Amino acid sequence: MPDDKKKMGSVVENIQQLGTALTPAPTESNIFCMTIIGQVEGHLILPPQNKTTKYEHIIPQLVAAEQNHKIEGVLIVLNTVGGDVEAGLAIAEMISSLSKPTVTLVLGGGHSIGVPIAVAGNKSFIAETATMTIHPIRMNGLVIGVPQTFEYLDKMQERVVRFVTSHSRVMEHTFKDLMFKTGELTRDIGTTVIGTDAVRHGLIDAVGGLGEALRELNAMIEMRRAMMPMPMPGGVPQ
Repeated sequence: MPDDKKKMGSVVENIQQLGTALTPAPTESNIFCMTIIGQVEGHLILPPQNKTTKYEHIIPQLVAAEQNHKIEGVLIVLNTVGGDVEAGLAIAEMISSLSKPTVTLVLGGGHSIGVPIAVAGNKSFIAETATMTIHPIRMNGLVIGVPQTFEYLDKMQERVVRFVTSHSRVMEHTFKDLMFKTGELTRDIGTTVIGTDAVRHGLIDAVGGLGEALRELNAMIEMRRAMMPMPMPGGVPQ
């Protein structure tokens, strides 16, 4: 029968693409999950072999999540090597300015400009084996060796430091010490912190995985519901 052939074709496709015959059926949820994976792509298009997250795709989704009354919370899952500084800061500012509860979860890595994104939520979690690399701002390509170039880099770096310290518990001097530490990273200065160390320094709120992140987000949603004013009975008085 045509339906049987269609079902069999779907099973074969799932096996070829995903390695399983069955996939979880999508259900409507009050939580919007956003993934930031690979390299954050900014104004310049990266090579096709790079796995990227385009900021022009992320920002409209966040606007839609903010406007959709059915969405009550946002979960941001990160496994990123970093990328464009201004694009990463734009995403972080968007997340921090959402009126709905937001929880971030670092899996694998939240490196470089992924750090501001990781701390932008109302609550942040990091997997025990996940890492975060903190280093000074770097530039690729042609650099004009004039004082204005270095002043621009310094101002951009201060924007990152100010955002991270204002959205987490890390002290400014601690964050800068991690940023300018020498001898730990190959060919560079900076620090790589692992799960528990990120929590100890105050960058991330807690060590946890998907279950803990969703539990916290659901608790925040319930608290927000309780604080919202109840509609008055009898409709609007004339």
